[in-house]
Amino acid sequence: MKRVLIVKVTSLGDIVQALPVVADIKRAFPGVQVDWASDESFSEVVHWSESVDRVLSAPLRRFKKARRWADFKAIATSIAELRAYRYDYVVDIHGVYKSAIIAFLARSARRIGYQNQDLGERGAAFAYTGRFGPRPQCDAWHGMRVSTSEALGYVVEGPPIYNLRLPEPAKHPFGGETAPVAAFFHATSKDDKKWPLSHWAAVGRELAQRGFKVVLPWGSEGERAEAEQIAAQVPGSTVLPKMSVTEIAQMIDACALVVGTDTGFVHLAHALLKRTVMIFVATSPSHCGIHAPFRSISIGDGGAMPSIGDALEAIDYVHTESHDVALHHHDSAA
Repeated sequence: MKRVLIVKVTSLGDIVQALPVVADIKRAFPGVQVDWASDESFSEVVHWSESVDRVLSAPLRRFKKARRWADFKAIATSIAELRAYRYDYVVDIHGVYKSAIIAFLARSARRIGYQNQDLGERGAAFAYTGRFGPRPQCDAWHGMRVSTSEALGYVVEGPPIYNLRLPEPAKHPFGGETAPVAAFFHATSKDDKKWPLSHWAAVGRELAQRGFKVVLPWGSEGERAEAEQIAAQVPGSTVLPKMSVTEIAQMIDACALVVGTDTGFVHLAHALLKRTVMIFVATSPSHCGIHAPFRSISIGDGGAMPSIGDALEAIDYVHTESHDVALHHHDSAA
């Protein structure tokens, strides 16, 4: 096998959690080239992977919103780039119309996708010459690894390997700060996934007493207002300025601890091997949570609101000094 194309178009957390399939493929087939097709909005994340050989992207989201001629031309150019090579396999681990169209346009006789019941959009089935087996009974992230292994004929082994390398920041995200930094990702795309601001403030005060500096990133004006409400109740905390995706990633990489809801940046923290606590209020941790022994943990069951005590217990689990030897052993194995 010489070249494989992985299609996973959006979004941040899903792409981050799909990246280990590349390390799996390269372990199974030494010397294989693995390319990746994504939406332009998330292509920089794929570029951070040291395992991906070529990143193909197009402004699909932006064109859908604005219908600009420049974006249409960029999509046309990306199709030419997509078809520059012939692939032994195209593996669509997204399963919607736009990913299926990309798979169909790629030059390959073998285009593998989900079975109808597992597709995000049933019409995507037109693009595939073969199908994965039924979706395995596991979390979504391991499921993508299993499906890809079924398509290409190998067995998944070991923990996920993300293999991310961020660009060096122009300056340290926290300047001369000497205290350990804890980032709170309190904002979510949906209101039903939010954890109460009073809970964030209580956890922040406890971390401040333990010697942490709490920082609060945000993406919209509403999120900034909520961050300011939390910061007003947490001594020494800081509401960060508006930041790009890369700047937020670099900030995460400089943190000692990340606590957040089920959002892409918290998945990124996990992939960057940071000590991470993910809080689930409405979604299912068994389907899309994170876990790594003594480093990452998900709390909540998708039906009941996790308590302040639950969060502090989880922070103790990922940030206890006695766990350092086990943590180092696990991450070395990864």
